[in-house]
Parts: sequence; structure tokens; C-alpha cells
Amino acid sequence: SASYDGSDDYVVSPIPIVQGKIGGVRISPRAGGAALDFVNDDSDGAKISAGVAARLNRNRASQIEDPVVLSYGELDTAFEVGPSVGISLPGLLNPYDSLSFNIETLFDVAGAHDGTLVSPGVTYFTPVSRGAAISLSVSGSYVDDDYADYYYSVPAGGALPAYQADGGWDRVGVNLLTGVDLDGNLANGGLALIAMGGYSRMLGDGKRTPFTSIRGDADQWMGALGIGYTF
Repeated sequence: SASYDGSDDYVVSPIPIVQGKIGGVRISPRAGGAALDFVNDDSDGAKISAGVAARLNRNRASQIEDPVVLSYGELDTAFEVGPSVGISLPGLLNPYDSLSFNIETLFDVAGAHDGTLVSPGVTYFTPVSRGAAISLSVSGSYVDDDYADYYYSVPAGGALPAYQADGGWDRVGVNLLTGVDLDGNLANGGLALIAMGGYSRMLGDGKRTPFTSIRGDADQWMGALGIGYTF
């Protein structure tokens, strides 16, 4: 993944993916965190989800490869928490697929950017065999002035031109996740191999900031390989 949001340097780092169900609480993966769904909706039709999402945001908190960007110092790690709601429509093209819509509003509670971001997303999930499935998601994020100022404003007196960032649409992206169950049966959970790839495009002041426009690139790519356990 990119060294920081808007970087054209890439680094290797762990990506946690959490998915499963404990009691009546469903756990779904999020970038850098997870979402908990407290609505135990097992109806045959459209399923409603509502709960809490949380993630760690370590943008520019470590692994800054660009020496000019690093000269502005490392930032604090944000812990973002907030409500998550959505709806899932099953059985669109086959009996086992689903199309899900969700939106999350996250607030930094760790005193880093002290801002807010809103993240809408659409995900299509379908098995491609008894032991393999794919998930294609499109998402975006909208950030407030505090978020944009913390990550994208450039103070005067450094190597880059001074820049004052404001909130707005921050990025839009697409991700494809493929899972292959190691015992050949997706229905019983267990261990699976996971491959994921994604592309996102920085927007607004996240694109215009000198950290991106001069030292980085608005086009962002990521890839991951790993192993997962569904319970």
C-alpha cells in the first residue's frame, strides 16, 4: 500500500481482516479495523444492519518514505469510531449472492485529527464455486475541515509551498477480494486463502495538497495476500 495517503512510494504492512459472528453480533472487515452489526437479521429478504465501526488511521504516523514529507514530522495515530448502518439484498443473480449498501460516520476519539469522515460503500458478494467467492466493493469518503487540515495542510517555512486544506470529498476507490476455502466448503467456515487488490483516486484537497501533487500521486494502489479464518 502507499506510504501515506497520496504517496507514490509503497510499503509492506499487515492488513487485519476480521469477519465472523459471535452470538448475535456479526463482525465485518474494514480497512484498519472492523464493524459490529448488532441487528441479528436472518430474514429471507432484505437484511438490515446497524452497529458500530472502528479503525486505526496511521496515515503519516509511520513508514514515511519521502524525505521531504518526513521533514514535516510524523503525525499521531487516530482512532476513529462511529455508527454504521446498511442494507443487504440477497439472491440477485444466484441464490447465494448479495448486494450491500452501507454508510459509516467516524469520529476521531484519540485526539489526532479530531475530525469526522463519512464513508458510503456498495459491495457485491458472490460464490464462484463451492469453495471460492469474490467480493467487489466501491466506496468513497467525505472528510471535514479538521481532518483535511491535519493531513493535507502544509505549514509555511518548509521545503514545500504553504497550503491550507479544507474538507470535501477525499477519495473514491474500488477493491476486489477473493477467498478460497482450504477445505473446499465456504458454508462451514474455517481457514481460507485471501487475495485482495484495490485502486483509489485522491480527490479535493487530498489531491491538491503538495504532499500529493508535488511529492506523490493521486492514483493509489494496494495489494494483499493472506490467510483468514471464518467462524
